[in-house]
Amino acid sequence: MENNQVTTRTSETIEKLIAEVEKVVVGKKNEIKMLITAMLAGGHVLIEDVPGTGKTTLASALSKACGLGFNRAQFTPDVMASDITGFNIYNRSKETFEFREGLVMCNIMLADEINRASPKTQSALLEAMEEKKVTVDGNTYKIPEPFMVIATQNPSGYVGTYPLPEAQLDRFYLRLSMGYPTETEEMNILSARKGVNPLDDVQAITDAEEIKAMAKEAAEVRVSGELCRYIVQLVNATRQSKSISLGASPRASLALMRLSQAYALINGRDYVIAEDIAALFASAITHRIVLSQDARLNRVSAADAIQEAFKSVEVPFKTGR
Repeated sequence: MENNQVTTRTSETIEKLIAEVEKVVVGKKNEIKMLITAMLAGGHVLIEDVPGTGKTTLASALSKACGLGFNRAQFTPDVMASDITGFNIYNRSKETFEFREGLVMCNIMLADEINRASPKTQSALLEAMEEKKVTVDGNTYKIPEPFMVIATQNPSGYVGTYPLPEAQLDRFYLRLSMGYPTETEEMNILSARKGVNPLDDVQAITDAEEIKAMAKEAAEVRVSGELCRYIVQLVNATRQSKSISLGASPRASLALMRLSQAYALINGRDYVIAEDIAALFASAITHRIVLSQDARLNRVSAADAIQEAFKSVEVPFKTGR
């Protein structure tokens, strides 16, 4: 980055963006901030929570406030891979095949209840997430930039679902939970929706070009060697834990570093501090591990195991520039 002014201007834009989304999604500033962090880091997000807590509304509001193209896919067992990636159809008048774009051809795609789609359809989506392109009948098509998938799943209803395996979960930078609102927040939600939909009033604060510029700024945020070592030690602690049979992968270390860069940018800094990493660690890592049989028998949760791993690593003394 050239100077702190660039960071300040970006932070102001992000604050306006958060405020605009908060018009619709009440009392979830941290979740909104995390979602924007993942977007600037170039990652995807899995939101796991019960129906009706605002997952779809959050994704819709963010796309409108960002001025980005948005597609929603309600995943069911009959959704096909071609619905996601696109397909070729024969045009009789022109006597040629024409490509019809799939749902991934947008900036933000909401994959609602992703675990209700077949594994083949899930794989098609996750390949697009990883490659940022799709291949149909030998032809490759680039997905617009920026591109982000916000996938949701219901943690309580497993009938008729195809749970995502560990290798697919590892593709998501963050896993978030919306949680129920407080009584006051729920009263505010009711008041805001008396005969109107606040989503209709959301205005575009930025656009795709500025989002890409901010993502580039995030990639230039400085991470000291000591903090890189801290990230590696934290991730390695999940592999050493007796409560965890499958620890986080090197992909997790890379995701945590990129997330911490974006998080620092959102907080008005062009350098990462240890607190950035600490704020992101649980959301970035918990979904990537598998608990040991002993931990399950002893009713140790994934969150407990991650907290134990986090506490086992000493925070580096020099945490800034």
